[in-house]
Amino acid sequence: MSEESAWNAARLIPTSGINGAEEQERRATSALLAVMASVREFGRTLVGPLGAPAGHLETFIEVPFMLGEKRVFPDGLIRSRRGSKSWTALVEVKTGTNQLASEQLENYLDVAREHGFQAVISISNEIPPAPGLHPTTVDRRKLRKVELHHWSWTEVVTQAVMQKEFRGVADPDQAWILGELIRYLEHPRSGALSFEDMGGSWVGVREAVASGTLRANDKGVSDVAARFDALIRFACLQLGRRLGTEVTPALSRQEVADPGLRNAALVGALVSDGVMRASIRIPNAVSPLLVEADLRGSRVICSFDIDAPKEGRATTRVNWLIRQLKDSPDSVRVESFAARSRTGSAELLRVVRETPAKLISDPSKEIKSFRVAQIHPMGAKRGTGRGAFVDSVLAAIDGTYGDVGQRLKSWSAAPPRLRSTDEVEVDTTVEADLPSAAFSSQDEDIAISVE
Repeated sequence: MSEESAWNAARLIPTSGINGAEEQERRATSALLAVMASVREFGRTLVGPLGAPAGHLETFIEVPFMLGEKRVFPDGLIRSRRGSKSWTALVEVKTGTNQLASEQLENYLDVAREHGFQAVISISNEIPPAPGLHPTTVDRRKLRKVELHHWSWTEVVTQAVMQKEFRGVADPDQAWILGELIRYLEHPRSGALSFEDMGGSWVGVREAVASGTLRANDKGVSDVAARFDALIRFACLQLGRRLGTEVTPALSRQEVADPGLRNAALVGALVSDGVMRASIRIPNAVSPLLVEADLRGSRVICSFDIDAPKEGRATTRVNWLIRQLKDSPDSVRVESFAARSRTGSAELLRVVRETPAKLISDPSKEIKSFRVAQIHPMGAKRGTGRGAFVDSVLAAIDGTYGDVGQRLKSWSAAPPRLRSTDEVEVDTTVEADLPSAAFSSQDEDIAISVE
């Protein structure tokens, strides 16, 4: 081994020397805010959606303010100016497993209101179930003049990777600086963790589901449902980082407006069926990716729905789908759904490849749609690693998109084609000078050539 291979490369933001949570939070805050100010494109990506003007960013750490008779120290401050318009936000940061505190956030909301600032931004490893939601409950009266936003560290890293690798950074030196921030935040010692735990109630809820004794008001069941949605959100960020696009949970307008409805639906399905379901919206995919975590069956089912062609025989429609799945695993399950039928026909892909008719239960009925699914083993452990629920769900989502979702394309009818004179059947027994021999659009496949 050469000397160079054993040496540690110098980093702009080193992870060495981090002692304790306080030092970890201070270094993460300073690194992030400094890079936001230095790399214009990255800073704009983060604060632009919050209403900040497209101007130069100024960033500060540990800015002191007086709140009544006590002094408070927000972890950071971000200011954007453009012309006469100014936008300022206070920043509160948590790393590792530390969680945001309602009282602290409310104090900063009061400070922001008193000084005419526009927002408070919290950053932690807590992942809300959908974009725009906040993981911490605060007094809503304090949000009348000041907005409260939240970034998870996973979201910050995702935006950094997408900016550097897909959207691009104009200045090469700034691109390198952004890369150094990514290196730092991806290091375990930075405190910017991924989703790693289903919570202390996971084992009890899982066992109650298996025994059929789970009730909607049992302790911890609502927390497990919320963590499942947070896991789906983390999976979206992770998949979006790899694809270079925005992947989001597919929620209804009612669920976005009232997260309690979504949580109640998850709890209800968990109690009645032992299943937690979620949908993921991937740009240009044939449908949302449906994820079903079946706790009774210890399996994760991921599927895509796709409309069948609107023309052709039933066998032709099945073969159209099979051609798209030529490189997919034999274990993929394919279902067909016919018009005016409540049930479908299901077979494994290896069987359908040999006998497409297996998916045709009634040749007289038109096939309207297909469902293509993969069944994956589900881990039971609450954390991460081998045999863990979190990793099994993430692997199922990534695997199904790679094996199925990215291969499927919606059917579209071919455009009508002009007929050439060579394709027209000529009747040589009719004299060319007869007026009735002229070609008409009503003659369909027969036309008379005129010499």
